[in-house]
Amino acid sequence: MAKRPNAFICQICGAAYPRWQGKCDACGAWNSIAEEQNAQAALPAAQRTDRKGRVFPLEGLSGASEDAPRTVAGIAEFDRVTGGGLVPGSVLLIGGDPGIGKSTLLIQASAALAARGHRVIYVSGEEAVAQVRLRAGRLGLSDAAVELASETNVEDIVATLSAGRSPALVVVDSIQTMWTESVESAPGTVTQVRTSAQILIRYAKKAGAAVILVGHVTKDGQIAGPRVVEHMVDAVLSFEGDGAHRFRILRAQKNRFGPTDEIGVFEMTGLGLREVANPSELFLANRDRSAPGTSVYAGMEGTRPVLVEIQALVVPTSLGTPRRAVVGWDPSRLSMVLAVLEARCGVKLGGHDVHLNVAGGFRISEPAADLAVAAALVSSLTGAVLPAESVYFGELSLTGAIRPVAHTVARLKEAAKLGFKGAVVPPLLASDPPPGEASLAIRPAATLADLVAGIAARAPRRAPQKAAEEA
Repeated sequence: MAKRPNAFICQICGAAYPRWQGKCDACGAWNSIAEEQNAQAALPAAQRTDRKGRVFPLEGLSGASEDAPRTVAGIAEFDRVTGGGLVPGSVLLIGGDPGIGKSTLLIQASAALAARGHRVIYVSGEEAVAQVRLRAGRLGLSDAAVELASETNVEDIVATLSAGRSPALVVVDSIQTMWTESVESAPGTVTQVRTSAQILIRYAKKAGAAVILVGHVTKDGQIAGPRVVEHMVDAVLSFEGDGAHRFRILRAQKNRFGPTDEIGVFEMTGLGLREVANPSELFLANRDRSAPGTSVYAGMEGTRPVLVEIQALVVPTSLGTPRRAVVGWDPSRLSMVLAVLEARCGVKLGGHDVHLNVAGGFRISEPAADLAVAAALVSSLTGAVLPAESVYFGELSLTGAIRPVAHTVARLKEAAKLGFKGAVVPPLLASDPPPGEASLAIRPAATLADLVAGIAARAPRRAPQKAAEEA
């Protein structure tokens, strides 16, 4: 009997090579290539048999189209991220750090769906049924009609799911623990993860059940396993948070049936995850209004405006190379803001250490935070306290000009709802303030130099001797 050929596959991206090598040319990872049985050779003979294709009809772009039906879970933040509910036959992949609360979220979502009369099955490959019951008991969900199982064989799982009434939701925790008899690789390898996911996706499309796959994450925060799995599923969700903070964020990175970059905010409590209807109040709680170096940024996460506090600390350095420490923002973006401040505004920060933090552990990805960051930096350097009732947003260009950003009206409405009285914005809104926001005193800033001059005017006067020494 001829020996089946093996392949060397990268465990990070799934790239295949004829022989082992230390570095993957596709993703650049080192020591990630492992020998696995060739997936094509491992397929049953029935699946490798060539057959003639069939002719299928083609349709035009015009025609009636209907929105995908939804199964609402009843958890508003979860339904928001999924696009209004789970689509029957869809497959979602959710990842997050260990212990962040993925299983807690999915048990609560399963119990909410079961309470609406849907059949829900929770399959755990990492925990025993007794452990899942203990977690449900701590959450007060022991009476929920959720069917549990502890199994890792995909063929057995699909056979069990196919028996009886088709479930509305199937949770598989996690895909890295699943294995199939059609391949001989160890569980967790690229071949096993890809093949197991393909079998579960085929079942979801055939039975019309929504399937949620839990995925492990790497130390960089990326979902572990081959990237092809993220392309195979209909939605990729990321459950983010920090153990030092009580809130968690469910973020949509991909969604074929809804918007991307949408977020749902939860608060971790002793009784599980609690929805946060107004995350801005959570992120702005207990902020120090009288300290220099803080500003309030009006941002957007998907379709939701979120107000967060930007904290900056600028101190003289004792090192040869000044330190730049950033938490919650792009470090390269901070370097650009510092360069523009020095080149266009004459603010010398080359001899200072700069520490920047987004309060509450929130992470900002849009460039509209440039103006708020610059304001916090100048405030910390000069000692000027920014107005506690003002918000800042705007994109900074390399020329020092402040460029307009999208969703201005939504940002201002959120600021007015939380009681803010002023807003420093790009000049586009100077002549035409949005209707209904007359309570906000909108101050336009055409260039960064205008912002710096306004903050410097609020700085406390220094003693003549100290000023002479610094000069």
